[in-house]
Amino acid sequence: MTQDIFIHRSFSSEGGRLKPFLDAKVALYNRPSFIEKDPVSIPHLFTKKQDIEIAGLFAAVLAWGNRTTIINNSRKLMSWMDDAPHDFILHHKDTDLNAFVSFAHRTFNATDLLCFISFLKYHYHTYTSLEDAFVAGKTYKEENVGPALVHFHNYFFSIEHPERTKKHIATPARNSACKRLNMYLRWMVRKDTAGVDFGIWKKIKPHQLICPLDVHVARVAERLELLDNIKPNWQNAMQLTARLKELNPKDPAIYDYALFSLGISERF
Repeated sequence: MTQDIFIHRSFSSEGGRLKPFLDAKVALYNRPSFIEKDPVSIPHLFTKKQDIEIAGLFAAVLAWGNRTTIINNSRKLMSWMDDAPHDFILHHKDTDLNAFVSFAHRTFNATDLLCFISFLKYHYHTYTSLEDAFVAGKTYKEENVGPALVHFHNYFFSIEHPERTKKHIATPARNSACKRLNMYLRWMVRKDTAGVDFGIWKKIKPHQLICPLDVHVARVAERLELLDNIKPNWQNAMQLTARLKELNPKDPAIYDYALFSLGISERF
């Protein structure tokens, strides 16, 4: 019997062994020791709500490629903001932005960075939390965060912006899996005793989150028969989340770290 056949027969959700298997991986990876080498370490540098939101957004937007590079570049941005991102966003002068013109992370460059800074300044001069950029009203009653992601995309680009920056804010309207934004929402919304996620946003509830989906998670999910293929798109992100809700209806995104780490750390 090949390894693949063994995996499918042993951990198929229909076989009843998937939940204890994934719950064990959650217990292994959803813990403080996970933080240091993950982009979530960037918002963990701060305690002020707005600092956490801003640091988390930049860390999530930059979260593709080598994780060490992601963390180093995110730390660089925070240092350029005097390690007080909210205060910097609100009160910086044009001359304070000179250092930013040399920034580049893969295809995210200074033009995109300055656009993000401009948007954040615009937003925080009206609202106290970045949650309002995703949910305009006092409550959020949608089945999942899809409409919130569409709203954020449209709101972000409602102000003057360079066309090239649109590729850095994903939307379900283009069938994107929105991996990085879903990861960001998980950080802001989920809260448990492990202390990895922050749980500082209250309008969106954990059961409304969509599990972050990239090629690594999709590959693991397909091998566990949670997906039919490994395409990292919005349709599969919703399908994966629906299957995970069968295991944990109130908090399906709790399995994100487990699936991601199976693909990266254990090469499952």
